[in-house]
Amino acid sequence: MILRLTLAAIAFAATLAAPLRAEIAIQEVTSPGGIKAWLVEDHNIPFMALEIRFRGGTSLDQPGKRGAVNLMTATLEEGAGDLDAQGFAAARDGLAARIGFGANSDEVSISVQALSENRAEAMDLLRLALTEPRFDAEAVERVKGQILAGLRADERDPSAIAARLARARSYGDHPYGSAGDGTTDSVTALTRDDVLAAWQGAMARDRVYVAAAGDITADELGLLLDKLLSDLPETGWPLPPPATLNTAGGLFVEPFPGPQSVVLFGHGGIAFDDPDFFAASLLNDILGGGRFSARLMSEVRDKRGLTYGIGTGLSVRDLSAEWMGQFQASNDKVAEAITVVRAEWARMAAGEITETDLATAKTYMTGAYPLRFDGNDAIANILVGMQMLGLPSDYPKTRNDKVNAVTLDDLKRVAARLLKPDDLFFTVVGQPEGLTSSE
Repeated sequence: MILRLTLAAIAFAATLAAPLRAEIAIQEVTSPGGIKAWLVEDHNIPFMALEIRFRGGTSLDQPGKRGAVNLMTATLEEGAGDLDAQGFAAARDGLAARIGFGANSDEVSISVQALSENRAEAMDLLRLALTEPRFDAEAVERVKGQILAGLRADERDPSAIAARLARARSYGDHPYGSAGDGTTDSVTALTRDDVLAAWQGAMARDRVYVAAAGDITADELGLLLDKLLSDLPETGWPLPPPATLNTAGGLFVEPFPGPQSVVLFGHGGIAFDDPDFFAASLLNDILGGGRFSARLMSEVRDKRGLTYGIGTGLSVRDLSAEWMGQFQASNDKVAEAITVVRAEWARMAAGEITETDLATAKTYMTGAYPLRFDGNDAIANILVGMQMLGLPSDYPKTRNDKVNAVTLDDLKRVAARLLKPDDLFFTVVGQPEGLTSSE
């Protein structure tokens, strides 16, 4: 317990010691074995954060094996080398280290935080998990049971139902069209051999991205990476093709008992490398971003009391881009709320945006950005994400300049280009009054 508290205290101290600004010195590191990484070196606190990503994620699931990559990732910490699940957990906790594994539709992720005095032992433990996972039959079945319990709970959750329906309608048979954790049938059928195959296919050196921040030098990081990753397969399963989004607008209602309905809505979005991305981000902030002064929050919540909250966001993934939103409302208010959303979408598409709107959005976006760099773990996470997006290492220094360069004419042009109220598709799960499916 003392060691855990020590790690937590040092992690907290790191957030206080780190400057709340985006002007960080990023080193581009290449290990002796050729593994590339980014590093922000900071020796003020004896603590290091390491982030590893493997591109592909749950979208790499093979035909008939939906949920295999997710199951594999969830079982990585259930024993490695000569350590069973309990032994692995005890070793990790004894080192006051945090080792987390995760997966989404685009990546398998590993997050590690360790004290400098225990770094070597923590990395040895991580290497075992990456290169010698046990995948004991008992552990696989136990984790399967946990996943299946979650899937059964999702079958009774209107928000999960809405997400499932929206995915399937948007992307069909593409991996983006279904949840990466699989279905009750697909997960039940998975075997230990499927988990082993997913480990070999998803975690390979041809798709790895690495970032570190904290008390470690470039030379030390290079040696550490070779020891961690050199024994992984050189290549993995082929990455999936780009996703084709169903762009037809409309409405689908899935009956579900209850006093409220869950509503998801959206249409096509914009890629991160598009020159208009920053203008689109400012538009989103004005229309439905996280602020209470956003248009949709004001019109749907404050003026009409149709919902407690509503928001939109630009969803940018490796293989698709969407402009999405969601809200919940009483069944008797859903139809009116949808009408208001369409109207506000059309108003902004027509260019009803002011210089004040733009100035307020710029202040928020540029002011919030440096606050993301609030500790070694946050910095490492940002750096690995930048690499996967193909950004240059000086991006934190230039990002706010790109935001500030957007003009009102840019906003109006991009609004006309991207905002298509007739293309909005609404997925409603509940018993909304006066609404029927259009398809």
